[in-house]
Amino acid sequence: MARAEAVPVLMYHHVSPNPGLVTVSPETFDAHMNWLARNGWHALRADEFASFLVGKPVPKKSVLITFDDGYLDNWVYAHPVLQRYGLTSLLFTISGWIGDGGVRAVAGQGQPLPATPDHNGCKQAVADGRTDQVMMRWSEIEAARAAGTFEFHSHTHSHARWDKLCASREEKRDRLAADLAASRNTLQQRLGAVSDHLCWPQGYFDDDYREVARAAGFRHFYTVDKHINTTDTDRELIGRIVTKDRRDSWLAQRMWIYRRPRLGALYLALRGK
Repeated sequence: MARAEAVPVLMYHHVSPNPGLVTVSPETFDAHMNWLARNGWHALRADEFASFLVGKPVPKKSVLITFDDGYLDNWVYAHPVLQRYGLTSLLFTISGWIGDGGVRAVAGQGQPLPATPDHNGCKQAVADGRTDQVMMRWSEIEAARAAGTFEFHSHTHSHARWDKLCASREEKRDRLAADLAASRNTLQQRLGAVSDHLCWPQGYFDDDYREVARAAGFRHFYTVDKHINTTDTDRELIGRIVTKDRRDSWLAQRMWIYRRPRLGALYLALRGK
């Protein structure tokens, strides 16, 4: 088997017809996934990616597809596309924002679809305590996991930036430790398992964050930094590609660059990374 030298990691947040921050349209997401499937890309699971980072071979055209937060539109619009193309992805879930209730309709079923506000609308709904209107439910998480479209990993329990909210380093560390413990406990109770993969809220981390997360049992940390992910990559500094609402030609270019370590490193250097 021809093995990958580097694995591009894609980062999505919203897949929604309502444009805005960190959002791609359903048409763009379909074009991206269609391009990956049509060109023979293998979407890795978390355990496969972890194995790659320690030197085990994965197919030459391997990609890791990730989502942050767990918005309702991920279920309504992204899930059916991933299912159509037989692709899987990692969804980093804010476990404290997920509630109970019935499974809502997804695109393509011919049923009325729930509203999926833009990013600012989602933030306001969460602030107002209306998280169920904009976030996936546990029933939808279970359905997506059973279908193989999403794996679910930690994005903390509250998505809080304790470095901004706490008056001291000790308080920051204590609050973060409690937050991570709540996330792990919730995922364990609701899904029967919790992994050692963690995505930092808003991409922020420092040495304290890393130390506390290690103590909590996490080993793979996902950033918003642009790194070329190879077997030499620090598993606490996993880089991701911020996706754009641009069609498959944009994706094709990024995948061509980020799967080639030397070219990718030169590309990032020239861009001032």
